[in-house]
Amino acid sequence: MRLFCFLAAVFLGAETAHSEPALWVVKGPHATVYLFGSVHALQKDKPWRSPKIDAAIQKSTSLWLELIDDDDMKAMQAIVMELGIDAQHPLSSLLSKEQVAKLDKVATSAGIPGGEAGLEPMRPWMAAVALSAVPMMQAGFDPNSGVEKVLKPEFKAAGKQLHGFETMDKQMHMLADMPQKNQLEFLKSSVDEYAEAVPKFKELVDAWYAGDDKTLDRLVSNELRDKYPELYKTLILKRNDGFAKQVNELLKGDGVSFVAVGAGHLVGSAGVPAMLEKMGFKVERQ
Repeated sequence: MRLFCFLAAVFLGAETAHSEPALWVVKGPHATVYLFGSVHALQKDKPWRSPKIDAAIQKSTSLWLELIDDDDMKAMQAIVMELGIDAQHPLSSLLSKEQVAKLDKVATSAGIPGGEAGLEPMRPWMAAVALSAVPMMQAGFDPNSGVEKVLKPEFKAAGKQLHGFETMDKQMHMLADMPQKNQLEFLKSSVDEYAEAVPKFKELVDAWYAGDDKTLDRLVSNELRDKYPELYKTLILKRNDGFAKQVNELLKGDGVSFVAVGAGHLVGSAGVPAMLEKMGFKVERQ
């Protein structure tokens, strides 16, 4: 989800000379679906296309992304105000003095105006999102250079269909509807791991560029599952199940579709390719 651009950014750019991110193909009776793990933010001028990826894009008549309504900034701001702001319950009222001090130190280091005070009106999930976005931006990773920002206008210009598995509202609700305990857990993880965020982003994308699924699975899904199991269920597992079911429906139809969702959703035993195999489909790595 574009929200993952904030979360773990789940996959940011790094330099690799001869890179080829992973691409899978699944076929139904009359339909073909390509599965590509996207990166929601990249450094500029870091190529990720390959002949295999370009060929799949050319063959595809439709593009499926996590969401396609993320360009409506007015609507996004309205959703953020509704779900992410709670001035009646300041953030500091939910934290211990020690936690407030630690958050203030990290927020100040991140350049957030006012430090912790700049996050005060936010609900815990929103503060975590805001804090998680900063290292990515400081390291030069730009959502406008992400995979979706390349694919969407390309498919649109070619007159091909665009579809979204989710909506901004649904993605925001995934976090906003979490119990407060889980939201605070999310915020704690963002604070505790802030110093390691950029090195980890780079390690993640080195693996993405190299098509190293095992490393991606270890760094993304396994770590989140082991440290924050409830977050893992909400942000990864439930959504993987939803993606797999919708791809299953695509495979019952016809035509060729290019599916690009965050790379963390396609790796490991709980990834979308693995789920599709359990449904009886043959999933081939290209």
